Amino acid sequence: MSSANTKPGIQIRWKTVTYRSVFLMILAVLAIMFIAMKAAFPQFTQTTVNAADGAARKILERVAGISSPVGSGTVTAQQAHFTALDGTVRVKKGNSNSWVNADYNVPLEKGDVVQTGSEGMAKVVFNDGTSYTVKQDSLIVIEENSANDQQQTNVAVAVSTGTVDLSTATFSQGSKSQVIVAGATASLSPQSAAQVHNDPKSDEHEILLKKGSGEVTRNGETVRLADWEKVSFQSQETHMEKAKEIGPPTPISPANMAPLFTAGSDTKDVEFAWTPMTNAVGYRLRISRNPYFSSTLVDKKINTADVTVTSLGEGAYYWEVQSYDTSGKESVESEKNRFTIIPRTKQMDQISLDLDPFIQHGHVIEVTGKTATGARVMVNGREVPIIAADGTFHYFTPPLPPGESVITVTAQTAQGGVNTQQKKIIIQ
Repeated sequence: MSSANTKPGIQIRWKTVTYRSVFLMILAVLAIMFIAMKAAFPQFTQTTVNAADGAARKILERVAGISSPVGSGTVTAQQAHFTALDGTVRVKKGNSNSWVNADYNVPLEKGDVVQTGSEGMAKVVFNDGTSYTVKQDSLIVIEENSANDQQQTNVAVAVSTGTVDLSTATFSQGSKSQVIVAGATASLSPQSAAQVHNDPKSDEHEILLKKGSGEVTRNGETVRLADWEKVSFQSQETHMEKAKEIGPPTPISPANMAPLFTAGSDTKDVEFAWTPMTNAVGYRLRISRNPYFSSTLVDKKINTADVTVTSLGEGAYYWEVQSYDTSGKESVESEKNRFTIIPRTKQMDQISLDLDPFIQHGHVIEVTGKTATGARVMVNGREVPIIAADGTFHYFTPPLPPGESVITVTAQTAQGGVNTQQKKIIIQ
């Protein structure tokens, strides 16, 4: 620009200086002062020099954004939580002598005790993804639940009495997931599942590995387990006995959480099917109204891998199946599938149900969508508590186990309108 076009007046110029630059300039000035003082006072002790050097190093690390080294050994206590409760379940905190009723808002910590009644069941999930399903008449103690600054977790649960099903998720190397039974400690690998049974009265103690791998240590003896291998022992026995168990069939239909609609009557005939098992001569089918099978509606043995059960009424059901061989020895129970029979009226129409893409948060799935105004929404058999006036809803599932799972979303109106959608998801 020529001088002729330059307007007279005051011109202001500035230069941007960052806080880091100012701080480094101050450090440089201090360093010069330090050298000058050392020249004037050569009697400075080495301790003073080391202290100043250490302080300067910490300051420079903060200025440069250098993080502290990993592995300082800090251990932090963690909490576990209930994700399913049914029947009578009590909790005794480690710092208390009194029992309280279990509640989803009660955190579980090291030293806490969980007890189920004769018709009680509880599912406890830890931060590392390990889950414990505590069956009826059982008592467990949380012996350890912590993590260090390297994200290594340490979970240990003692089964004092009763039966517990547990499964581990994918945890980092160096982590531990252990279950303790009558002096025996089972250490499970990631993505493993086991069933633990402890009966102090009859002196029966068993650890069955359903999936994955693990090892059991007792009195200096270590036994490694693979799929469907079990160790059992009595208190006075020196060694543990290892045996191979019969694997159970896999339930096929009705699928887990599936809604089944009646055809204009109050009851429905339901076909049950499962995978046939090699060397099995028969199967035992059990159907119950409750997930812990304290009472059963059907308990029958059949020779084929499918059967039709007639005249089942409205409501929710649970079913499981076992196989047995020529000697009559039964496999362990299969996974339990839940289904619901819903009456269909002549006026029943399909209502709108639009689902957004699922969002995965670790083992939890976020489900959002929109349905007809005034409709109820169920996700895997659990009712969505809050639905907006325009029919939009938002729901987080409980933590799901590793592997393939099916998310079933059902919307239903009081007038009989219904819509069901299912999507498969994979939990890594």
